[in-house]
Amino acid sequence: MKILVSGASGLVGSALMKELQTHDHSVTALSRRDLVTNYERIRWNPAAEELDLEALEGFDAVVHLAGRNIAARWSANVKREIVESRVLGTEFLCRSLAELKSPPQCIIFASAIGYYGNRGEEILDEESSMGDGFLAVLCRDWESACHPLEESRKTASIRKVHVRIGVVLSKDGGALRKMLLPFKLGVGGVVGSGKQYWSWIGIGDLVRVFRFCLENEISGIVNATAPNPVTNKEFTKTLGKVLRRPTIFPLPAFAARIALGEMANELLLASARVLPKRLLEKSFEFAHGQLEEALLDVLKR
Repeated sequence: MKILVSGASGLVGSALMKELQTHDHSVTALSRRDLVTNYERIRWNPAAEELDLEALEGFDAVVHLAGRNIAARWSANVKREIVESRVLGTEFLCRSLAELKSPPQCIIFASAIGYYGNRGEEILDEESSMGDGFLAVLCRDWESACHPLEESRKTASIRKVHVRIGVVLSKDGGALRKMLLPFKLGVGGVVGSGKQYWSWIGIGDLVRVFRFCLENEISGIVNATAPNPVTNKEFTKTLGKVLRRPTIFPLPAFAARIALGEMANELLLASARVLPKRLLEKSFEFAHGQLEEALLDVLKR
């Protein structure tokens, strides 16, 4: 297929571009900046609503990953930028695609398991209700921002998939990269009570999920998490084992809140025990479904 990927310079996007190219797909980056090399590129500026519609013609599929990084202390301005980059950016892209003479037949949108909020030990799947909090509202609005496609007869039947991504394991970015140094120094430990569930997925399996959604007849909501979510205490113990380091320095909840504010409550201390029900029903096979083997894999990449 001929595939357009937004957010191609990010952690997931750069890995996905390699995955798709390895499997003989033709890939083009939709990018605001000149950070993407070795690939064809189409420039866009979603904030200014600048995009060459003619350049968008002829793609079989689009994968939309672009959005401001949420791993920052959430001031009012940061939250506004997060919302605008995801919700308004998605809406603008979908309006543009709806105007094409030959729109793509499939669009895969990134979303997040933040949709489910803080749910304790409750087992969650794609049919579970929306939770509370900033991330839950963001994900709801982010997924709803594809409405311009629904409003056009030409694009209403396009196959659409919203991939709700869990904690991505990669040594090149995301939560794991931030954790590696303190854990290697022997000062890593449980966050808060340690009872909160972290639903994770290795970067290799995640890009395979996106490719699976492109290549197979699947639509709607898809949870991109490994089938074995773990508590933070289990995660901490396993990472320490893999790195051969002690994990005796806990980060109390109050300290996390002081350091990171609202973000700590929703990213570190919230519990979401999410299962990939749709993927398992479609017979998707995870290369690394257990945490220890997934950590060993991503750390050697």
